[in-house]
Amino acid sequence: QVQLVESGGGLVQAGGSLTLSCAASGSTSRIKYMGWYRQAPGQQRERVVRIRGDGFTNYADSVKGRFTISRDNAKNIVYLQMNAVKAEDTAGYFCYVDWRFSARIFWGQGTQVTVSS
Repeated sequence: QVQLVESGGGLVQAGGSLTLSCAASGSTSRIKYMGWYRQAPGQQRERVVRIRGDGFTNYADSVKGRFTISRDNAKNIVYLQMNAVKAEDTAGYFCYVDWRFSARIFWGQGTQVTVSS
């Protein structure tokens, strides 16, 4: 099992910045990808970005050039730096990790990001 604890959500003005973090504990040696999904009211959950242990990343087109993911492998923490935020970035943000050679996915409790215009 992996436990995930997120922090850093809140209210931010459009054009501003916010940083989310997510700390993993438990069976972390099996983690392959760490990343973030988001879900806005009435919308499907969408993957925002993920990062592999070697630094390889996948970004959603909607956040490319504005969001940056980073990962501290020693501490099992993943960060999401959100710059130039827009109203459409308003959503619940959920940290996740997956395991190598497994279909298991673990989720954080979610943190709300609200962008005011």
